[in-house]
Amino acid sequence: MPILDYPSDEFARTLAVHVLGAFHIVKHGTPHLSDGGAIIITSSVVGLMGFEGISAYIAAKHGQVGLMRAAAKEFAARRIRVNTPHPGPTSTPFQDDIEMRATGKSRDEAAHMFDALVPLGRHTTPEEIAHAVLYLAADESAMMTSHTFAIDGGLSG
Repeated sequence: MPILDYPSDEFARTLAVHVLGAFHIVKHGTPHLSDGGAIIITSSVVGLMGFEGISAYIAAKHGQVGLMRAAAKEFAARRIRVNTPHPGPTSTPFQDDIEMRATGKSRDEAAHMFDALVPLGRHTTPEEIAHAVLYLAADESAMMTSHTFAIDGGLSG
């Protein structure tokens, strides 16, 4: 929906879910987190780029990046790492529905259209996202904080 037609209450609700929701999890969860831990705020490929017609979602996902960067600085003294993974189109029924509504095409046709946007030519799998998140949570990523972590087959690059 174009910005000029976007209902303000729907825009605010989208920000509340994605940004205020993440804020409350960070605010209320971090006091219980051990020093050296990790906070992972799942964003989206659209948190690294922009598309017309989905301004609220894009603003919310960019807002999560800002929250992540602020939290990374605030919790650095406790060695708590804060990062945002940014999955691209992912093979799930939820994504299928989004793609079909966005394109007006069948599931397979819509998926093919989205695959064509991704330089690696396919959707991300939930397992690939899980592996990336596990890395961000693991000690092996002890020096990674305040980073966006694209899992999008090159879509945002």
